[in-house]
Parts: sequence; C-alpha cells; structure tokens
Amino acid sequence: MKTVLLTGCAGFIGANFLKTIAASNKNYNFIILDALTYAGHYPTIENDIATNTHFKFIKGDIRNREIVENIFKEIKISGVIHFAAESHVDNSIINPNIFVETNVLGTLNLLNAANRLGEPDIRFLHVSTDEVYGQLKETDPAFCETTPIAPSSPYSASKAASDLIVRSYHETYKMNVVITRCSNNYGPYQFPEKLIPLMIHNAVNDLKLPVYGDGRNIRDWIYVDDHCEGIWQAYLKGKKGEVYNFGGNSEMRNIDVVKTILKQIGKPESLISFVEDRKGHDWRYAINFNKAAKELNWQPKVNFTDGIKKTINWYVENQSWINSVIKQHGT
Repeated sequence: MKTVLLTGCAGFIGANFLKTIAASNKNYNFIILDALTYAGHYPTIENDIATNTHFKFIKGDIRNREIVENIFKEIKISGVIHFAAESHVDNSIINPNIFVETNVLGTLNLLNAANRLGEPDIRFLHVSTDEVYGQLKETDPAFCETTPIAPSSPYSASKAASDLIVRSYHETYKMNVVITRCSNNYGPYQFPEKLIPLMIHNAVNDLKLPVYGDGRNIRDWIYVDDHCEGIWQAYLKGKKGEVYNFGGNSEMRNIDVVKTILKQIGKPESLISFVEDRKGHDWRYAINFNKAAKELNWQPKVNFTDGIKKTINWYVENQSWINSVIKQHGT
C-alpha cells in the first residue's frame, strides 16, 4: 500500500480530514506527524489512531530537520499532505517569528526530505489559505488562482512565502507539488480562538462576545468536510505545479454570523461587545472555485445555513471537548 505523510492532524482541519477522508481510505497507510503545540489536541484524534490500523502517529516538530528526515529514511513515503501551520492571525501580530519558523522553515524541511528521500515523483500537497491574496473591496471580483499575492499579516505573509517555496521546488526540481487555498473553515473540533467556536462558547456561558471593529468585515465560509474533500481530490487529481481554490460560496459579515449564533442558541444580542479592531484587518475575502469545479469535479455541498446549525449543535453538545481544550491549551 502507498503511504501518505499527514502533518498537523491534531489540529482542526487535519483532524477532520483524518476522521472522514483518511479513515475511509484503507488502501493507504497514513503517518500522522504532529508537534502537539497549543493548537494540536491529541484527545481529538486519540480514538482514531487507536481504532485504525492503517494510521501511525509520530509526535514531532516539522521545524526539526532530523525528525523529518528520519521518517523518510525509515518509511517509504509516496505522498505528503501538509496541514501543519501556525494559523492564528492575532498570535502572528504578537510573535511573528514562530510563524516564519513553522510555516516557512518547517515547510522547507518537508520539501527537502521529500525531494531527496521520498518515493520517485512523490506528491506534495501544500494546504494554504486565501489570506495570501490580501483583501478585497466589496465590489471586487473574488480571488482566483492568478490573483497576485499581497498578504496583510505576518501569518498570511508566512503562508505566502511557503507557497512560493513549494512552487519553486516544482520549477527547479520538477517536484510533483499542488497548492490549495481555501476560505474560512468552520465545523467540529475548531479551537476556541477562532470566531465561530469562540462566539458559541461565550454565548452558551453568557459571556461577552468580542467583535472586532464594527463587525462588517466579510468572510466566505466553507464547511470543513467540503474543504477536506477538496484537498483529497486535489491530491488525487490535481495537475502538477497547480493551485486550486476552495470556497463555500457563503459570504457573510462577521456581525451577521455572530447574530445567527445568538439566535439559534437563544441568547440576546446585548452580549455582543465591539472591541478595538485588529491591526491590518482585511476587509473582505471571496473565492472563485471554478478551476476546482472544472478540473477536480468539486463543489461545496454544505450551505452556510445548514452548516452553522450542525456546527452550533456540535459545540453545544460537546462542551466537555472545548472545556478540555481551554484547560489544557488556553484560548
């Protein structure tokens, strides 16, 4: 069987990929490499590791070149799906160095090991973000794969840098790489630092819901299972050296997302507390995913109305999970 290395699967998107895509593809072996930083919660995937014989977990940091190289020396790796990243914009403003170390140098370690030690024509899929494109005005067309990169935060700049390094390995070494860029994800197992789980948690506990600025910033929301399916299709069918955008076709103002959450939980809008805006806060993101639809036969299946209901219900019913995350890692 072919063996695929998955990085960062104790985090939000990677954990959902593990539970849906990887668990159901038993004709592959999956090696899960995760450093279990504050954004990696092992209990999220502990049962999946224990019950799937085609899974193997390795605790390790992609910034450690020796650990990464040893995996490739000891195991025949035919593919990499690279989720691992520092991803919290606010943290990148406070401490940008760790974002460059993980997102840029960590990605470089993986590329070097895959290029020198991986199976011939190893597939390397790099999971990125629409934030590398910068921001849109309300009347601008949605981001497409040829939109110039113009990141606004240290986080998005580090992801843009890693994207360019991945691309360079295709151009220079002819590596079999694919880059995916996605709009804002939501769904189960997302850490409470992010907008939707934070608002749900605070609303359930009658705490203030902090909203940046006037809350009118616009994001396109994609349900995490749709994103995971897109990643897998890009891994299987994406053309070498290409970029694929995934979006949910669900643009919403942040304030409207918050009000939707309060309405479903049955809590008053008086819990909303507008706070000082984030530095360099991008105004709008929107994704054109025509390329993925045409080349990968991919479309988002979950609309925001249904997805947010499922997400709210999951968090309300799994308060023990979010409390364990907060207790172990903080927010």
